[in-house]
Amino acid sequence: MLALCLEKCRERSLDRVLITCDDDNEASRRTIIACGGMFDRTTVDDNKTLDRYWITLDPIAAYYNRYDENGRLALNHGQVEFLTTMRYISQYLKPGMKVAEIGAGTGRYSRAIADMGYSVEAVELNAHNIEIFRENLKPKQKINIIQGNALDLSMFEGNSFDITLVLGPLYHLYNEDDKRQAISEALRVTKPGGVIFVSYCISDGSLILSGFQRKVFDIMDYIKRGKIDPVTFTTVSLPEDVFELVRKEDVDKLMDGFPVERLHYVATDLYTNYMRDTVDAMDDKTFALYLSYHFSICERSDMVGITHHSLDIFHKKGE
Repeated sequence: MLALCLEKCRERSLDRVLITCDDDNEASRRTIIACGGMFDRTTVDDNKTLDRYWITLDPIAAYYNRYDENGRLALNHGQVEFLTTMRYISQYLKPGMKVAEIGAGTGRYSRAIADMGYSVEAVELNAHNIEIFRENLKPKQKINIIQGNALDLSMFEGNSFDITLVLGPLYHLYNEDDKRQAISEALRVTKPGGVIFVSYCISDGSLILSGFQRKVFDIMDYIKRGKIDPVTFTTVSLPEDVFELVRKEDVDKLMDGFPVERLHYVATDLYTNYMRDTVDAMDDKTFALYLSYHFSICERSDMVGITHHSLDIFHKKGE
């Protein structure tokens, strides 16, 4: 019965639901946990003791519905990733070019490119992100927002765009087939000679900062559960983890066989997140100096593996 109710909740686009049961009702507790319930707390209501459980129906939607992406990018440490990415995009933008952003989020990059005078086709899956995107649009920004999936860009004809940005979808694709499908679709809609930008979340940055340093998750527990290899420390991600974590060798393997030539592989935030409080406290002059330093080293092969986010930039070979 509970499983059927959860399906109805998914049909209504709910990202999570709260379920309660009497604290001494073992059968209900087991059913809730079997359906993915995560214990929240015990409460007393009308002299009844209840256990509260949250069941996440769409982990990615739940994350973005509660996450302030614009707020992160407004801080110095978030600006490093944004400004680095825009620096490389700007190198390849030429007057009259057609631009697509796949997985546009709340539109930070699309809006920045539109402010430079370009028209942008922006595809985003999450309805909450689209709502924020539309709220922040300016009248002169030429952006067409489409709700859609990076795995199916059939709304566009082949060879349509000079620049294609895929700055979010590979964060949330967990198997090789889906990843290759997203890359294939981005390539299909890009003109021969066009440039594609693809972002990734890098595992070692997350292990060091979120695991060992900030203890957002328990590394020993992840090893016991098979999410981290105890010898190589490679990671295994599932939708419940929200983010797919990879290393550069995984990116290289994924791109093998595609008709592309790599132009840059960039560590877009490099050491920044390890010292975010220091970076956020910098005055404008010091922050400008830090950016200059960061730009000078962000492609160094001996450093890129420690970044939290990377950017793979390649052009589609002529047909």
